[in-house]
Amino acid sequence: MSEELNELKEHAEHAKEDPSLAPVSLTMAVLAVLVAVVSLLGHRAHTEEVVLQAKSSDQWAYYQAKNIRRHTDELFTDLTSVTPTTDASALAKLRDKYSQEASRYRDDQKEIEDKAREMEAEVATERNRADRFDLAEVFLEIGLVVTSITLLSGRRVFWGLGLVLGVAGIVVAATGFVVR
Repeated sequence: MSEELNELKEHAEHAKEDPSLAPVSLTMAVLAVLVAVVSLLGHRAHTEEVVLQAKSSDQWAYYQAKNIRRHTDELFTDLTSVTPTTDASALAKLRDKYSQEASRYRDDQKEIEDKAREMEAEVATERNRADRFDLAEVFLEIGLVVTSITLLSGRRVFWGLGLVLGVAGIVVAATGFVVR
């Protein structure tokens, strides 16, 4: 980033010599600030994506833990149904207890699965947002470089092209705020 600032300083000094290049230098300064802002937004969105992915993974691990417990209780229920005993009523109570536990775990799993799927959707949304900011950053950086060619070549067409790319970057960045 400091290289860009040094480059802007050099261009500003060059613009002092030719006042008609002042709008180009100003455009470059604005584009440089926008690159920094959009870059920061992209980094924040990627960080949020990683945090949400970790939470989603934790939720799926919790789901799997409930699944293992449910499976163990169902297995125990199955074993009690074929185990010979002298106290059938105690065995029936035990079978009912573990059958109810398995049923409870099954119900818990449905809620946990729904929450995990919601988190996965949030991860996908945040990934889309981050991708938009990354694309906007690319447009803005290219716009900055193309605009700087105006100072080297003196041809205004590069300034116009840089402005168009900068506007495209701004529009793409704005769509990052409306991704839901």
